[in-house]
Amino acid sequence: MRFGRFSCCVSVLLLLIAFQGCSTKTTPVVVVDKPTFVPVSERDAEGLAAHLSTRLQGLESWEALRPGLEDSLKYILRRPQNAICVNRPGLTLTWGQLGDSVAELIGLLSELDRDPRLVAARFQWFKVAPKTLLTGYYEPWLDASMTQEGEYQYPLYGVPDDLKMINLGKFHHRWKGQSLVYQMGEDGIKPYHDREAIDGNDVLKGSGHEIAWAKDPVDIFFLQIQGSGRLNLTDGTEKHILYGGKNGHKYVSVGKLLINRGHVPREEMSMQRIREFMNANPDTARDLMFDNPSYVFFSLSDEGPYGSISSILTPRVSVAVDRTMIPLGSVLALKTALMDYEKGEADQFMSLVLAQDTGGAIQGTRMDLFCGSGEEAESLAGHLQEDSEVFMLVSKRVMQSISGEE
Repeated sequence: MRFGRFSCCVSVLLLLIAFQGCSTKTTPVVVVDKPTFVPVSERDAEGLAAHLSTRLQGLESWEALRPGLEDSLKYILRRPQNAICVNRPGLTLTWGQLGDSVAELIGLLSELDRDPRLVAARFQWFKVAPKTLLTGYYEPWLDASMTQEGEYQYPLYGVPDDLKMINLGKFHHRWKGQSLVYQMGEDGIKPYHDREAIDGNDVLKGSGHEIAWAKDPVDIFFLQIQGSGRLNLTDGTEKHILYGGKNGHKYVSVGKLLINRGHVPREEMSMQRIREFMNANPDTARDLMFDNPSYVFFSLSDEGPYGSISSILTPRVSVAVDRTMIPLGSVLALKTALMDYEKGEADQFMSLVLAQDTGGAIQGTRMDLFCGSGEEAESLAGHLQEDSEVFMLVSKRVMQSISGEE
């Protein structure tokens, strides 16, 4: 995801596999070539809002969304308020207008337990078209030690001092939003060390950038895919291990390599299947990991995980989005199906989620749900690949002010 902070890994399956004005009339069916926003009729919005529930998010009340919403609003208020934050067919908004919408929802929270249909009465719903592919990411746990001892022989690295990054947009408008990661060589700049150089040739060994040691290089590899996690330390304490930076090399999908080389059938592919193969074939796993030159560096913290808006992510509430499609800080309604572990089967999910993270593989209408921490979160994230419906919520008062300006 990624990366903001936590989402350096983005979606588990996407990264591992690389898959290919308010009307009261019925919402029109629109065929689109590019992502767009389609206004939903009041009647349809009310029908959707009637099914809003926090049950599958593990929240007892809509009030539990308040901290996350307030963090989103703080982020929005730090943006230039008159600048455009979304400009797509069907919807154009400024940061100020987006902030007004989020503030209105915060003021409405205390009433939603009584009647969630108020979200339809007070907000214009815009359906994201075409449909959204929903995937998931999570916070893995690793057994680790703060010192190199016994079975803890595999280092987790902080950001090296010789890793440099420059904003290319300062040099040419065509490179806006792009950056270059490099190191200095005898003849000038050169690419930073790749995975094989770091883990195979130990080029950083003894550099002083080791921040912890793990038992298993495969665990470290999966931590890097997720971009953040938690360490279960030998002294009985815990630490959050957060995304610190990358080496600038292209990510190569291990899942896709396994499929293309005939190791795992496409229909069996999942995060759990990849780990199973790598654990059973350590020599092949080592080569596979080296075939992915991208490398993630970390930092330790007592809190986390953090998303791209520097807010702690909330399980099944925070989502990673393409910020060119959906601005960070936005409130979205998500209609999908998620596994209900109490029932042991998939259940319909219809609730509000918050755009608080980003991810390199999250482009267009795709979205990544933060699933939390632990075995259930890992299982959900590893298998989640659901065609879903997403709706962006904009205050009707904001929409009226836009109409007045026109």
